[in-house]
Amino acid sequence: MGEAVARLGLRHVVVTSVDRDDLSDGGAEHFAATVQAIRRAAPDCRIEVLVPDFQGRLESVRTVVAAPVDVFNHNVETVPRLYRRVRPGAKYDRSLAVIEAARDPEGRRLTKAGLMLGLGEELDEVRAVLRELRDIGVDILTLGQYLRPSSKHLPVARFATPDEFAALKAEALALGFPHVESGPLVRSSYHADGQRDIVRELTRSPAV
Repeated sequence: MGEAVARLGLRHVVVTSVDRDDLSDGGAEHFAATVQAIRRAAPDCRIEVLVPDFQGRLESVRTVVAAPVDVFNHNVETVPRLYRRVRPGAKYDRSLAVIEAARDPEGRRLTKAGLMLGLGEELDEVRAVLRELRDIGVDILTLGQYLRPSSKHLPVARFATPDEFAALKAEALALGFPHVESGPLVRSSYHADGQRDIVRELTRSPAV
């Protein structure tokens, strides 16, 4: 992985995986080893990880962030009321705890989280989640439209309008999020490399 990043001359990479609940650490050591390989081969590359909730194992979170990483991303996906239907194997409070555990009090590492709209949530519920994410110090927020991958997945409850996405972005920025990506086609890694300037401004120091 590190050799590939170096040969391609990448400036920002997002490392993610499927859930590895079959492993005792949820795959944390694999994330850390991948990050370290990239660091050795491409020391100037910024590294973002998009991780599962590790079943709430905060030691796994610490393993990943110690690699070290520049951006720690974990998506809450939807509002608490819909978790049982949308994310039956996850818990909203557990996801918040994972993100909060990844915070760097010195500001060298950023935290990031995302939600999908169109699953049956109310806008006031979305606003409540935004407040909670900001309360735990999330730096980068992504808001996108849920699109049904197949007939076996949940149907789209509604399509949020571009105006709604714009309004939620404005509200999120007013709450203090330093950077927000909000739009129908936004996904968690959307314009990730374009956030380098945000990372540099907030960290104010090179990655270690």
